[in-house]
Order: sequence, then C-alpha cells, then structure tokens
Amino acid sequence: MENEVLSLSQFIGMRTSGLRGLKVRADTGLGGRVVSTRRSAGVVDYRSARSITHDYDRPVLAEGIRCVVAVPVVVSGAVRGVLYGACRGPEPLGDRAVDAVTEASRRLTAELAVRDEVDRRLRLWQAAQGNAGGGRQGVELEETREIHAELRLIAQELPDEGLRKRVLGVAQRLARPADPPEHALLPRLTPRELDVLAQVALGCTNAEAGQRLSLHAETVKAYLRSGMRKLGASTRFEAVVAARRQGLLP
Repeated sequence: MENEVLSLSQFIGMRTSGLRGLKVRADTGLGGRVVSTRRSAGVVDYRSARSITHDYDRPVLAEGIRCVVAVPVVVSGAVRGVLYGACRGPEPLGDRAVDAVTEASRRLTAELAVRDEVDRRLRLWQAAQGNAGGGRQGVELEETREIHAELRLIAQELPDEGLRKRVLGVAQRLARPADPPEHALLPRLTPRELDVLAQVALGCTNAEAGQRLSLHAETVKAYLRSGMRKLGASTRFEAVVAARRQGLLP
C-alpha cells in the first residue's frame, strides 16, 4: 500500500500475469472498496456484482475468477495491505476458506505490528546512541536495557518461529559489547534463563519477573539459579554483571 493505492504482488494458483503489479485505487474494485471501508468484503459472482466498480474486469475475468473475498490488513488504524481469496467455479467460497483468509490477515497484522514496534524502538535506541554524551549516557544505557528486555518479551508472544528468531536477533545486537571477549567460551544460557536475567537486570523481583514473563515466581527462581550456576555467579548481581561482560545482556 502506498498513498491509498494497492499494488497486487503475491499470487498462488494464477494462470495469467494480468493481475501482477496491478494498481488498485481506493474506492475502485473490490480491493479499493476494502481499502476505503477497512472492512472485509466479497462477491459471489464478480461479473454481475453491483456492489463494486468494474475498473479491473479485463484481468480479473481473464483469470476466470468468479467468487472473491478480500480482507484488509489494518495496523494502527491504517490499511497496510489486502489479502484476496478467489475461486473459478460456480460454488461460492465456503466458510473454511473465508476463515483461512481472515486468520492469515490476523497473523500478518500481528507480524507487521511487531515489526513496527521493533523498528520504532531501534530508532529510539539509535537516536539515543547518536546523542549520547555527558551525564545522559547512563540514562541511555538504561533505555537500551529496557528495550532489550521488552524485545525478548515481545518475541515470546510471537507464534511465528522465524519472526521470533529475528526479534531475538535484534535484541542480541543490543547486548553485543563494543569489545567482545576474545577466545571466550560463552555459557550456553537457555532463552528463558536469559529472559529472567534481562528482567532481573532491570531490578525486578522474582515475582515481578514472573508476572512479566507469565511464569510462577518459583519457576523464575529455578531459571535464575541455573543461569547463575552457568555463569559461575553466587548472587543475582554477579550473574547480571557476568552476563553483561559476556555480551549476553546490554
């Protein structure tokens, strides 16, 4: 989507190339109607449908498309894209097919929202790094640590494994030290051990960390103990310091 114009780009099961790269303006066609209303819509018989304009009849009918459903991808109140489902036969799309398109839209909406939040926080961090100086350095370092911890929280809520790994990778970039230890064998902390340490580094108690991570306080304590053992630390403070020295926490 750009300037209320939808560009069709990804296809499955197409027979022609007529729809590829097609520009759909707001209020035109089924997709344009969805962009304008921000609501799902569909037609049972495209050729005779009166609820939409027919600006794009030539490429649509060349595909033999008859029944179409379109679902918007809305992030923060703005339409970022539209997902279509269509069939060529006389039977309309069933509820299962429509539900599948709707669920795909929900997943894409969630993924884009997370990406936007990650980008926003990275911009804040980069701005803070660029403006660092004098007494503000400590404040900006704390902001970096908060962003790192929150990115790990966001990652745990993502159902998509690939996206989760990408978000965790961004979080790890924030933790990477300027002068990494040479030839050091880094302790292999589990993701949950690192999640707990990230919360502890912000000053959270076991109960507070558990609330943020949706874990019982005793479970948090168990992860903390195992992390401390791997880091060779005898206290929470020592564990955080050791993790920062190893580049596991910012």
